[in-house]
Amino acid sequence: MAVAWRPTKDQLAAAYGRTISDIIAGGLRVLFVGINPGLYSGAVGHHFARPGNRFWPALHGAGFTPRVISPFEEQELLSYGLGITNLVARTTAAAAELITDELLAGAKQLEEKVGKYSPLYVAFLGLDSYRKALGRPRAAVGLQEESMAGSRIWLLPNPSGLNAHFQLPELARLYGELNQASLVTGGP
Repeated sequence: MAVAWRPTKDQLAAAYGRTISDIIAGGLRVLFVGINPGLYSGAVGHHFARPGNRFWPALHGAGFTPRVISPFEEQELLSYGLGITNLVARTTAAAAELITDELLAGAKQLEEKVGKYSPLYVAFLGLDSYRKALGRPRAAVGLQEESMAGSRIWLLPNPSGLNAHFQLPELARLYGELNQASLVTGGP
């Protein structure tokens, strides 16, 4: 396992506007779509890297991974048929800094990416960003009626530690529903 390091305040400030490479390949069971990377993730160059982010424990609790994977081991997700991308690529201190036009443009770029890689499910991590980007103001957690470039869409809560509406046990349960659905309907 790679050793993690914590960025300084200057390194965090310098991370504004950076991007992080997608973890993606053809034929994934699930492509997780974050809103956009935070400064901490931008500084270290890995998805969901901020301590306190519950993405990695939620994946494990949901049964997607046999153990809690470190953000520094994110490439291992591909071996489980999982990937990560973002609706908006640039890093910010908070998702609230994104404007609606960025979310709309990000949705178009994501649709092209989904068309190219054809994951079974596209799992959006964040209700508000999904609602704005896809024009679905009443969308709720779970499987969505619409699809994207032939892939099913599943909406999940944002795993950020700042999202107090959903605690880890509830996140793991909701993510687990997607895991079960993706195993039943196929994938690697």
